[in-house]
Amino acid sequence: MPFAEATTRLQELIHRQDRVLTVMHPPSASLARVMEAAGAEVAFVGTSGVVGSYTGMEDVGTATINECVTVGGWIARAVQFPVILDGDTGHGGIMAVRRLVEDCIREGLAGVRIDDQPIEGKRGTGTAGMEVESLDLVLARYQAAVDRKQELDPNFVIMAQCYAGEAASGGLEAALERMKAYKEIGGVDWVQFTAPRTVVDLRQARQAVEGPFSAMMGFMRPPLSNDELLALGINIAWVPGITHMITYVAMYDFIKDFMERGTAATREFQERHMDNPYVSGQLKIGGAEVAKQRELEEKYLSAEALEKYKRAVGRG
Repeated sequence: MPFAEATTRLQELIHRQDRVLTVMHPPSASLARVMEAAGAEVAFVGTSGVVGSYTGMEDVGTATINECVTVGGWIARAVQFPVILDGDTGHGGIMAVRRLVEDCIREGLAGVRIDDQPIEGKRGTGTAGMEVESLDLVLARYQAAVDRKQELDPNFVIMAQCYAGEAASGGLEAALERMKAYKEIGGVDWVQFTAPRTVVDLRQARQAVEGPFSAMMGFMRPPLSNDELLALGINIAWVPGITHMITYVAMYDFIKDFMERGTAATREFQERHMDNPYVSGQLKIGGAEVAKQRELEEKYLSAEALEKYKRAVGRG
């Protein structure tokens, strides 16, 4: 998706009020295309779930700007919906934050999420020992990110992730204070609350923060439905990890079956899912680059060189 279209579209989506915008992980560029075909509107490239799937690294702050932006860029350029990158703590001080924003824009990403943890102790959501950095330092991160995006593309989305609700020295009141500051002083486009425990928590947070707002539901049992979110004035549902669970479960079950029964498992799988557009052949993953390669070879190569297409018949 052309970059300017992606950032403009993301701004439209996060401000849309009539229905919920669902944010999920695209586990890979190919699976992002599957998500697109099924109607996904936006995706989030998480450091753990997505970048970690490529690198094998857990979400402890060891993935670099280059690694994260590279993976995010591959996915963003594969689809026609906006993609947001997990920027962790910004990967350093204000100059690193500026570079992060620049690199995201260069790679075609529509936004970046930056959190309020200390860079030395970065850890994944819901992990024991969570801490948050001083408010002054975190606000500097957000102000630096916002200033750089204003210089390059005002529609690029800066998202603030507030971990104070689950931090060792935090709690609900600290989270409410910080989220309000992230929006009003930091100037971010979108605020996310990490750890609401109750609907009352969510209602208070929604009242404290103007503009686009979302919440992680890891501490809510059960998580709220889209209708319940809309009733609270929340128009963004944050459910990134479910795509991985579905992929892992399907892969595990099939491989286990195949190791026991061989190609019979493949035949039965195809028969069970014969109406799925990827099994029926109605939809395909990839192929555009192969077709482009042949088109260009027919443009550039001699008739003699093109005889290979008669001698080696296959796809494309």
